[in-house]
Amino acid sequence: MGVLLAVASFVVGVVIVVAATERLLRGLVGIATAARVAPFVASAVLSGMEVENVAVGLAAGARGSADVALGTAYGGAVVLLCWALGAGALIAPLRVRVPRGVVLLVPGAALLAGLPILFPATPRWSGLLLLAAFALALGYLAHASRDHPFMDDAELRDAAEEPMSRAAAVAWTLVGLAAIAIGGELVASGAEGLITMLGLAAGFVGMVVTPLAIEAEEIVRQVVPARRGHADVSAGNAVGTVLWFLLFNLGLIALVTPVTVPAHLRNLDWPVLVAAALLAGAFLLRGRVGRAEGVVLVAVGLLYAALHAMVR
Repeated sequence: MGVLLAVASFVVGVVIVVAATERLLRGLVGIATAARVAPFVASAVLSGMEVENVAVGLAAGARGSADVALGTAYGGAVVLLCWALGAGALIAPLRVRVPRGVVLLVPGAALLAGLPILFPATPRWSGLLLLAAFALALGYLAHASRDHPFMDDAELRDAAEEPMSRAAAVAWTLVGLAAIAIGGELVASGAEGLITMLGLAAGFVGMVVTPLAIEAEEIVRQVVPARRGHADVSAGNAVGTVLWFLLFNLGLIALVTPVTVPAHLRNLDWPVLVAAALLAGAFLLRGRVGRAEGVVLVAVGLLYAALHAMVR
């Protein structure tokens, strides 16, 4: 694969998965509305469900690209906490009260994400454990949110304003899933080409470049609700996405496509992830993620990218 073809594959894949995810979310929200699912439960599931991350992670894992596969979880969570939450706070500071137990799920998930990388390759049983933890976390999230509707999502309001038939919702969901699978394969293929042809460090591409490209829209998803007076939606999106990345996505990769664990996962990615999760959790517990806190989180993200750029 030539350099231009690798870049084109990577860019086109990212565009497809991002666009397709919007269609998929619309379909899933329509299904939830038609099925009369409680709004807070549907929001808890949809706010952090980054299907493009799952598609890229599984496609990369099947091809043996450990850095790209694991980067969708570890790198994706760092991008979410440092860039989406941090940069989002610089633009639109958050003032929100999140139940203490829900906030503690964030550093808890980061710590648990260290389990699969204790071994030379991610063991399948660790994937089962993470998936079980994800189910328990969502159950607790739903219970804790019963009298605190902080997980309201803009997509749910849009669906309420524009009702969708059940057939249309199912169709959008299937189209979104198919398009995301294609886009995920293109991203994984393009990332491999960039690593091979340009001599870029696999860890830098997998843990920084790919997550930043795929999750670029997360900054918008953090900023827009906060600017419109819905800081609780922004905070809920951040918490939910971290749980999906570190428990569901990582668990699925470990279970379905176990990969060899690069040394930098233990020495760099996981420690930075835990640090970012602890900082974000501390800020949320205080009820404020302002511009000063945003600067701290973005600084951690910049340091993380710089360290990866130097690792070969």
